[in-house]
Amino acid sequence: MSCRIDRLMTDDDRVILIISGRITVEDLDILRGVLTHESRPVAAIDLKNVFLIDRDAVTFMAAAEANGIELRNCPPYVREWVAREQAQKDNE
Repeated sequence: MSCRIDRLMTDDDRVILIISGRITVEDLDILRGVLTHESRPVAAIDLKNVFLIDRDAVTFMAAAEANGIELRNCPPYVREWVAREQAQKDNE
């Protein structure tokens, strides 16, 4: 695994996933599993410590955001890429 996923509980019993490192297609099954098996609602994915992300991971992040999960501390290049992915989906 090229990324680390930490779990933080908020005061209102929601979860923030804090991801560090690189997020690649190889990490997505693990991330999907974390989201699927989480007993509490995932409020946000914090990307502050992410230094590399591939296209498949960006597509995943765009879908997560479209499903109501906030992307926090998203690096500008990732935010732009996510916006493009969402715009492309809107045009389909």
